[in-house]
Amino acid sequence: MRWRLCYSSAMWTDVIDLRDFYATSLGQAVSRMLRRRLREIWPDVHGQRVLGLGYAVPYLRPFMDDAERVIAAMPPAQGVLPWPPGGPNQVLLADEAELPLPDLSMDRVLLIHAVEQTEQLRQMLREAWRVLAAGGRMIVVVPNRRSLWAQLDRTPFGQGSPYSAGQLSRLLRDSLFTPVVTSGALFLPPSQSRMMIAAAPAWEKLGARWFPSFAGVVMIEAVKQIYAPSGMAEPARVRLRRKQPLLAPLSDGHPRRDAVTSAEKPPGGR
Repeated sequence: MRWRLCYSSAMWTDVIDLRDFYATSLGQAVSRMLRRRLREIWPDVHGQRVLGLGYAVPYLRPFMDDAERVIAAMPPAQGVLPWPPGGPNQVLLADEAELPLPDLSMDRVLLIHAVEQTEQLRQMLREAWRVLAAGGRMIVVVPNRRSLWAQLDRTPFGQGSPYSAGQLSRLLRDSLFTPVVTSGALFLPPSQSRMMIAAAPAWEKLGARWFPSFAGVVMIEAVKQIYAPSGMAEPARVRLRRKQPLLAPLSDGHPRRDAVTSAEKPPGGR
């Protein structure tokens, strides 16, 4: 597989390689296990608006039947592919530090194949805070630095900068999120062996019970903090973007024009 390298300590995995990985038997097993855990954390998104940032499309489909709207945002350095197949496109190409979405426009945000790869980490988390509605929730999935997955570069989970649960929790707190659920998943070894893949459910049960610190990924659900401390400067482009309409259409073809009120402002907003 080929990987796109950036001229920094971070890297974005090419969207074609991500698609190809999730088409393999191992990739399909990974998506099944992580989807199951995501649905345990978010069992009901009825009537809500869900945003996936990074490469979240293997994990968004289960939410489509319940959610009012599901959007996948892919950064330019990664590349973009249309999704879902056979239906209206629900993907937008967007810089992770400048999402073309109004304030308070999303109820749920899923970050996967994103935090460990971006060069604009703080800005990306600030944008996630901005677009989340009051009481909105976010799940961040990152490679666990102690896992075998993070040590091998033949899967997307071996790219970028892995995190421990403590590191990710501190990062979220510093970015005005309150962690509420921390868990691990993906105890299956990163092997294409059919025998290993067939035993994936057993690996998950065994690992979660006896070796939780060696999970392949760390998953944290966090809640948006409503009141931001002062002193965090807000880029002028963010202030100008507040009046932009949501680009992704509703199912009836009409765009939502969410009102932006003064009840909640982005960090450092005026």
